[in-house]
Amino acid sequence: MTGYRWPLMKDTLTWRDRWSLAKFVMTTNRFTQGKKVEEFENAWSNWLGAKHSLFVTSGSTANFLLLDAVREYYFKNKKEIKVLLPACTWVTNINPVMQLGMIPVFCDINLENYSFDVENMMSIAKKHEIDIVFTTHLLGLPANKAQIRNIFPDAIMLDDVCESHGTFDEWEETRIGANSEGATFSFYFGHHMSTVEGGMISTNNIELYDLMKMKRSHGMSRVSMDPQSYNSLYPDIDPQFLFVTSGYNFRNTELGAVLGLSQLKKLDEFIRVRRKNYYRYQEIMEKTNLFHVPLNDDCNSSFCFPLVAKNKAIKEILIDTLSYEGVEYRPVVGGNLLRQPYMKGYKIACKKAPYNVDIVHENGIYIGNNQFVGDKEMNLLEKIIGELS
Repeated sequence: MTGYRWPLMKDTLTWRDRWSLAKFVMTTNRFTQGKKVEEFENAWSNWLGAKHSLFVTSGSTANFLLLDAVREYYFKNKKEIKVLLPACTWVTNINPVMQLGMIPVFCDINLENYSFDVENMMSIAKKHEIDIVFTTHLLGLPANKAQIRNIFPDAIMLDDVCESHGTFDEWEETRIGANSEGATFSFYFGHHMSTVEGGMISTNNIELYDLMKMKRSHGMSRVSMDPQSYNSLYPDIDPQFLFVTSGYNFRNTELGAVLGLSQLKKLDEFIRVRRKNYYRYQEIMEKTNLFHVPLNDDCNSSFCFPLVAKNKAIKEILIDTLSYEGVEYRPVVGGNLLRQPYMKGYKIACKKAPYNVDIVHENGIYIGNNQFVGDKEMNLLEKIIGELS
């Protein structure tokens, strides 16, 4: 069929969002990063509960910029920096690690929230000195950060909260990312809220924040919170073009910030609806034993409904049924990323097969959950799962 009765994603931008953008376009004389970006960053920090935030071009560049700054700030003179990563995540979580010359150490995942497998983490901790743990909070399900910190107490803890805005850390009683050394978010189309393209980095470390501000703008000192301190160190260089660190152009626009400010006002309601749908999904899945069902965590901000079958035959019947009913689906992100062509040669550390991540890779898909999903879609899911059972 040419269309979907239940698409994977829908555009979160409303007529009011577009009107806000149109009014801004007609009344401003600045479109590059300016006061609206700063306003959006402050609003995001207040919503999240963090001290500092930077609006960048995407969640992917947010990951790269954060890792580059952490490498320079904490490990400038260290040759081998080991970063713990899950074997199932999005590719732009792991690519910056390799691109920046750090050493990725891959861990198997669990089937409860798709974060690190605890036994595998404990084995890795005995054999590897992990410098950075880059935790993915996948599909709107929060990882157990207290557990991870307990196993790697000396590592720098970073969080990718890409499509999981508003997930909650019940141990710290804050939104995930509020107390992180660095946390990244994506505002891509179809995520909880959208700036069309865009991402955010949040941190409570003011020095790391200042370093990222400069790196976001080519490494220029003039965007620092204290540019004069650099000007006095290098009096022979014009302070307008004084570069004190390696950098990039990862700045976003005033246009994206206007959309972000408009969308942010509705984010809590979006999350409430997603969470409500997820509870119904859990009720439906409890009636069958054909799937590995993730935990029903009150701290979630569900991005989708994962359907990880217990064998391939069930998955194949499920896919045929979804296609017939007009329900769009995707693999669970990249599945086992170590099976992707460009990752040849990498493997999960300190564990032998079988791997949980291969169950997800071979037998898992997901279908969409968002604020546009209601009783019609949930009734259809109940019908499909009931017929399978």
